[in-house]
Amino acid sequence: MASKRTSKVNLALQGGGAHGAFTWGVLDRLLEEEDVEIEGISGTSAGAMNAVVLAYGYALGKQEKAKETLQSFWWEISLLGNVFNPIRPTPAEKLDNPWNLDWSLSYTYHELLSRLLSPYQLNPLNLNPLRWVLEKTIDFDLLAKSDVQLFVAATSVRSGQPRIFKQGEITLDSLLASACIPFIFQAVKIDDDYYWDGGYMGNPVLWPLIYNTHSPDIILVQINPLYRQQIPHTANDIFNRLNEITFNSSLIAEMRAINFVSRLIARGKLDAQDYKDIKMHMITDCQGMLDLNASSKLNTSWDFFLHLKDIGRQAAESWLIDNKDAIGRKSSLDIFETFLRKK
Repeated sequence: MASKRTSKVNLALQGGGAHGAFTWGVLDRLLEEEDVEIEGISGTSAGAMNAVVLAYGYALGKQEKAKETLQSFWWEISLLGNVFNPIRPTPAEKLDNPWNLDWSLSYTYHELLSRLLSPYQLNPLNLNPLRWVLEKTIDFDLLAKSDVQLFVAATSVRSGQPRIFKQGEITLDSLLASACIPFIFQAVKIDDDYYWDGGYMGNPVLWPLIYNTHSPDIILVQINPLYRQQIPHTANDIFNRLNEITFNSSLIAEMRAINFVSRLIARGKLDAQDYKDIKMHMITDCQGMLDLNASSKLNTSWDFFLHLKDIGRQAAESWLIDNKDAIGRKSSLDIFETFLRKK
């Protein structure tokens, strides 16, 4: 019997705080596909955490160890949240909405305080519990030897440009920089520059996968909705929608460029030998993520993580059933219809 053809793919993982547990679920399911090999991963913020934890687990023991390491990481985040995260709903609030925290008094107080005082005032010692989880979870020397190529994005505070940390350059500080929310954490100093969350300039960046890997297939794991039917009216909803638009803007620009080049190649205007014909795919759960707002990105409860993991696994399962055969042959994502058409 002929063996199955192994398909190489690249992954592009969006950031989004606790919503990154959705991506955990997607990765957990993809790692069960023995004939799908992950060549490279580009990640920002929570996407960068998932990328690095997966690659490290892969270096420890391929797919099965990667699955274990991802679960361990999110479990540690939840445990730490139980101790250090002051934002949690009361039992009454859980009855109204088990995941969103926007009407939680602790969340409202946190949002107000973070608008009035900077992290340099609120957290002068610059304590970051995520540092402790990463120190406990990742051996960065072993990570540098992983077969999975990594690209982690951060935003330079001074220049406003993205910086991409590649395999061998990724350290604890570069990971913290990729997830440095300016209203919560002090800017992370690396070399002679300071960095904030990579989502401002790339959520995630696609071009490192295009230029530094062999596979033409990129699977985008999307957790930030592109389109919302309802116009936001509350201050929290307006702020949330502004963040979604900002964090998706650079992705839309890259999608526009990929679509343009692909059309020229298809029309014979560009030589496919000289230009990479990118095949784009996307795994998302539009409805499941639309029901969540900005406040839930700070929800570190284990039940919430498992909920997101479950819908992530379901989204990946549906995508595999419908589109796995497209890998290596064609895009399963209509870029124009999804990202560029006016709705």
